[in-house]
Amino acid sequence: MGSFSIWHWLIVLVIVLVVFGTKKLRNIGGDLGGAIKGFKKAMHEEQATPKLEDASGRAATVEGEVTEKTRH
Repeated sequence: MGSFSIWHWLIVLVIVLVVFGTKKLRNIGGDLGGAIKGFKKAMHEEQATPKLEDASGRAATVEGEVTEKTRH
């Protein structure tokens, strides 16, 4: 009673296919794959971006002047 057999999993799979349909499951899989790719790309870009630090190891402050203010 503690674990499921292969027949239990096959019945669950059939029920899921009947409820959601193969097209919707395919779309969900594609969306999930795209989200994972985007997450990996963002993590790679985060690691590739150098951080601004001064000699003491603290984040450097960038001084500047606002020349034009626009609202998007």
